[in-house]
Amino acid sequence: MSTTADTALAAEALAATSLLRFATAGSVDDGKSTLVGRLLHDSKSVLTDQLEAVSRASQARGQEAPDLALLTDGLRAEREQGITIDVAYRYFATPRRRFILADTPGHVQYTRNMVTGASTAELAVVLVDARNGVVEQTRRHAAVAALLRVPHVVLAVNKMDLVDYAEDVFAAIADEFSGYATSLGVPEVTAIPISALEGDNVVTPSAHMDWYSGPTVLEHLETVPVTHDPTDDPARFPVQYVIRPQTPDHPDYRGYAGQLASGVLRVGDRVTVHPSGRSSTVEAIDALGQSVDVAWAPQSVTIRLADDLDISRGDLIAPAEATLRPSQDLTATVCHLHDRPLKPGDRVLLKHTTRTVKAIVKEIPTRLTLADLSHHPAPGELAANDIGRVVLRTAEALPVDPYASSRRTGSFLLIDPADGSTLTAGMAGEAFAGAQVAAAEAPEDDGWDF
Repeated sequence: MSTTADTALAAEALAATSLLRFATAGSVDDGKSTLVGRLLHDSKSVLTDQLEAVSRASQARGQEAPDLALLTDGLRAEREQGITIDVAYRYFATPRRRFILADTPGHVQYTRNMVTGASTAELAVVLVDARNGVVEQTRRHAAVAALLRVPHVVLAVNKMDLVDYAEDVFAAIADEFSGYATSLGVPEVTAIPISALEGDNVVTPSAHMDWYSGPTVLEHLETVPVTHDPTDDPARFPVQYVIRPQTPDHPDYRGYAGQLASGVLRVGDRVTVHPSGRSSTVEAIDALGQSVDVAWAPQSVTIRLADDLDISRGDLIAPAEATLRPSQDLTATVCHLHDRPLKPGDRVLLKHTTRTVKAIVKEIPTRLTLADLSHHPAPGELAANDIGRVVLRTAEALPVDPYASSRRTGSFLLIDPADGSTLTAGMAGEAFAGAQVAAAEAPEDDGWDF
């Protein structure tokens, strides 16, 4: 029987492990759900009752072995059709690392779901059927990963058992995909030959591919570097809440609470509050009820400044030397998520970090064709799953970083002001790291009220 001390030690050990957020993507029937199921099953991350339920459902279908894809396809429509429709999030852990997995759909009409699942991912696993090689949907998913600046991409060449575990088949697919991903600016591609159905190179090394000496999928997930020095990034602190207790114990306390989106802040740092442009000095930093000298992303802290400034929710605190230039004109690459099209002239709400302002869609210069990265000029609108460039005019100036510099402060959402539904996900600045795309100029003011 475990003791309280054992439980505490286990909790401490788990907290000490790093966290990796990753997403899976691939064409229909490439075996994504089977890969995820195999990953969970072979890493002992499936509860006994879950496995029993999967076994019963598989037997009802006439299958002798448990269909591991059922571990992730939770919706009834998914189970009936044998496809993935919604993003399925799974949480599991090994002694070396904790994981948050987003299993995203493969159909082209669910491109927006991949954008959602991969938006916070540090790694993307793109599956390819070894019999079919790189197809249009493979290129589409590679392009989405590049757009979202996912730093690590794994190419999992699946169903190697159906091509007799041939090395030349794997090598040809890996070379084609790596060349395409590199042209998009993807910084790192790791190719792994697998059979999700048989378990080859998923958690345990394959006995059928002695020509492959690289890591298994799980080994790579456990060892890929996901931490970096926060001092490499400029500090960005979006204010979530202003704390004014005005109690006898704290009559003059004024603190600004929030989560540090990037970088490091220290007591004594000279900072500027955006969009007002007023400057002050960090007088104190409070974390978990204690005063500290330094805070780094993604800590949640309360910042106190030496001067009493007019600061409210939505303001952004950054180093005084930061090259932030708040502006009302914003050009960005967006993925449209809503079934209702996005058109020039649409009035929307724009949510950037903790600030929400009114905005107008001034222009949609191009729609991106992900199959060949061509730009369709002046499309007139963006339909669901479309990716394109937009020019926006906001009612208030916003301190937006290029998405290439910060995935947190370079991203935003467009929201329907009538019902609050999310319309569009946006990424400020250039589209791809590897190919520079000319930014469209904002048109002259034509009578809008801001």
